[in-house]
Amino acid sequence: MTELPQVLRRKILSPTEVAARQWPHPLVFTNGVFDVLHRGHVLYLAAARELGAALLVAVNSDASARLQGKGPDRPLNAESDRLIVLAALESVSFVTLFDEKTPCELLARCRPDLYVKGGDYDMETLEETRLMRSWGGRSLAIPFVMGYSTTALVERIRGA
Repeated sequence: MTELPQVLRRKILSPTEVAARQWPHPLVFTNGVFDVLHRGHVLYLAAARELGAALLVAVNSDASARLQGKGPDRPLNAESDRLIVLAALESVSFVTLFDEKTPCELLARCRPDLYVKGGDYDMETLEETRLMRSWGGRSLAIPFVMGYSTTALVERIRGA
């Protein structure tokens, strides 16, 4: 990613850099595939950023995204492209990639103050919430923006 402008390069971290970094507090952490960025994503990320001093977004790698059951042809955009698009957003402080089904390993490495997901998640059922509570962190569902989903957008584009 050396062809990237410096402003983007400094926002894209390896998992090792995430573990070694001194984080500002409160640190807000979220994760997702972010395959085709849309209004729902942008509003969600802006709301998440307002909750802390910095927002770290963990992006599912291509392999990890396939574990989410969204279809064999997803993600549509490669992991490096998804990282770059997210890094370009003002509301996103840093982005990183993870290969596992959940971001629990990354959460344990950086120990954020707040873990957020969209309102379509039941936070009490997530392994991430249990992990956050183990060090006194909190989990929060940000209200879901109805009518915006990557799956629905892809279906509409394909004429389904």
